[in-house]
Amino acid sequence: MAKITALSQLDMNQVYSYADYRDWQLDEAIELIKGKIMRMAPAPNVRHQSISMDLSRYLSVFFLNKPCRVFAAPFDVRLYDRKKSLLASADIHTVVQPDLCVICNPELLDEQGCNGAPDWVIEILSKSNTRHELRTKFALYEETGVTEYWLVFPDNPAIEQFVLDAGGRYQLHALYAPGDVATAHLFPGLAIDVNEVFASPWD
Repeated sequence: MAKITALSQLDMNQVYSYADYRDWQLDEAIELIKGKIMRMAPAPNVRHQSISMDLSRYLSVFFLNKPCRVFAAPFDVRLYDRKKSLLASADIHTVVQPDLCVICNPELLDEQGCNGAPDWVIEILSKSNTRHELRTKFALYEETGVTEYWLVFPDNPAIEQFVLDAGGRYQLHALYAPGDVATAHLFPGLAIDVNEVFASPWD
């Protein structure tokens, strides 16, 4: 079977599995959302990367010598119904690469990445993110059981913090802006100076 090295070799209307995804050798970054190929945004700009690094610094220091682990994209996270046990690659149809994620259950980690829902996901938006993508990812993280989800808006500086309620639905827990201190719901000892996160990389 010929190696898949370009998206033009794939049927964008077909449903693929993680087993298929692992066999591809693409230069273009993609995610699988319920078996459908979703192109990722081009290489992040300086502001996006600056925010990611500042958040990573806070998280890395906080979780040092703690059981939870922090990972940054590119890092494959395989998602599926939270009621199911670990699945084989051929039975998984969603693979995403969050900008940052925190995983506290070591059994979810393997050589390929994370097999199951992280405890906390942070996505930093870019101008290329469409409303469809935002709705899709929001619903995906909610239904697969990501307990805490942060949406970071670089251009209109703000952080939206969502937390699953007892019924498994996201509720807006807090909205943070420059001048605030953002506190993780799952990890109340972790406090993040929002001014530092959104400081211009040229300051």
